[in-house]
Formats: sequence, C-alpha cells, structure tokens
Amino acid sequence: MDKIAVIGAGLIGRSWAIVFARAGHDVTVYDLNPDALEPSRKTMLGNLGDLAAAGLIEEAPDTVAARVRFTPSLPEAMEGADYVQESALERLDVKKSVFAELDALAPPETILASSASFAPVSSFASELEGRARCIVAHPVNPPYLVPVVELVPAPFTEEVVVERTHALMTRVKQKPVVIRKEIYGFVLNRLQAALVNEAFRLVEDGVTTPAELDITVSDGLGLRWSFMGPFETIDLNAPGGVADYTDRAKKPFQRLAEEQSDVRDWSPEFLASILKAARTDRPEASLGALQDWRDRRLMALAGHKLKAQKEHKKDPA
Repeated sequence: MDKIAVIGAGLIGRSWAIVFARAGHDVTVYDLNPDALEPSRKTMLGNLGDLAAAGLIEEAPDTVAARVRFTPSLPEAMEGADYVQESALERLDVKKSVFAELDALAPPETILASSASFAPVSSFASELEGRARCIVAHPVNPPYLVPVVELVPAPFTEEVVVERTHALMTRVKQKPVVIRKEIYGFVLNRLQAALVNEAFRLVEDGVTTPAELDITVSDGLGLRWSFMGPFETIDLNAPGGVADYTDRAKKPFQRLAEEQSDVRDWSPEFLASILKAARTDRPEASLGALQDWRDRRLMALAGHKLKAQKEHKKDPA
C-alpha cells in the first residue's frame, strides 16, 4: 500500500499524515473545510521540526512534508489511494455519511479505516456495499509519538483487511493490537475510563485533590506503566510472580471492585469545582504552551524507549 488518503485535517488527521509520510508514503489530506488545510500544513511543519530536533525522524522535515498534499477535493484525495484513514468528528451521523462517500469513491481493494475512539465500525458501516473492507484503526493522540493503534474489525470485516492493516501499521512503526471482538470504547478507552471515573470519585468524596491525584499517577503508576502493562507489572511485584500476586490481591481487589461499582452522574457543581481547580493550576492562556511541553516530554520518552529497546530488547541479560 503506497498511497494513503487521510480524511480530516484536524489534530488526528494531521498526526496520521506525519506517521505515514515519515515512513515514506505519499499522503493526501482532505478536509470538508478548505480554510483548515493551510493552518494544518503549517502546524505539521512545526511538528516535523520538533521531531527532527528530538532525533525522531531520519530525514529533513521538508523532505517528509513534501510527501503530504492537502486538498479540498475528496475525489482528488481518494484517487489512487490504497488505504484511507478517516478522522472526522466522533458522531455516528457524520461517520455514516463520510463512509458512504468513501465506499462510493474507493476501488473495492482499498481499505477504509476509521480513527473512531469509541464507536465500533458495525455502528456506521454495516449497511455499505463494501463493508467487508472497513475497520477501525484507533490511535492514541498524537499517533506520531504514542504508537499504539487498536485494530477493531467488525464481524463482517474480511480477515485479509485485518492482516493488511496490521502489516501497514507495523511498517510505519506503530504498535498495532487486534481487538478480538467489537466492544464500545475498545480496550484503551475502557481502561482510561475506569481510571478517570475512579479519579473523579476520589476527588468528589474528598479523599484527595485533583493536583495530588495527578501526582499519584504521573509519579507513581505512570512511571511503571510507561514501560510495562498491568499483567507484566503484577508478575514482577510479588516474589512468586503472577500466581503469588493474584493470591495476595484477590480479596482486596474484589472489595475495591464492589466499592467502585456505583455509576455516578457527575453534578454540574462538582464539574465546576474540577474546572476551577484546573484553571487555578493551569490558566487557559497557558494550555498551548503546556501542550507543546507535553509533546516534547513525550518525544524525549519515545527516544529513550527506542534506545532501551534497541539495547536490551526486553532481555535483562
């Protein structure tokens, strides 16, 4: 698959363009709003400059950027495309409309993938004639720094589509994981929702503050989780490995699950208090600079992890 079409020039679409272009693919980016194209191109150049400064691309930013073309014409973007990454609004009516257009324009062999964060592909592509070539390829924001991509086929998605998408994502140095059955929110966002819901609960109940909870994650769980997931973590956290850990933690975790089982509708007053705490620590005018700082820290971490993987390949010996 040589030519890629990206549908949507926003943050996710622009980030996907970087992923594919830095791997050598020709990319055409389309957006329904023509006024969004030039700002997206300029921001992409800045992102590529940051990546070059961090040593995360092997070519000059201009060389990578030259592979990306922005167009206000959907047929032009689709022409000759082997793979399409849709990154439109997360609304079923929008995705149904966009996928109907893509299905009508694309040759039968072209894969149609969605960046949907929650909705499975069967919820917006099941009525299409070409539904068998449709799949969700859900990235983590921004995908050029956080490489996991959840590949979520529908029951009607052909296996060869999963295989070809997996191969493409591997070639462009993403980390594809296949979700074996459709489920709302997939895996990453279900895990994220569990943590965020409990974070809200702990703050609402007066157990902790937003700032101190953030410290607990960023300087606690997050440090371990930046290199290993929960199953590997528990295997290393007890003398006898995973069996020892589960024997020790089974009853306490069951108690916690019971205490965390209630579903809450966060009140406007509580959400206002969360916003107030956020703006006390992070004034709105500082958010852009903080986003840039976050991305630079992610670049540094990505570089460190790449070096560690090359040196050790997860082999302590």
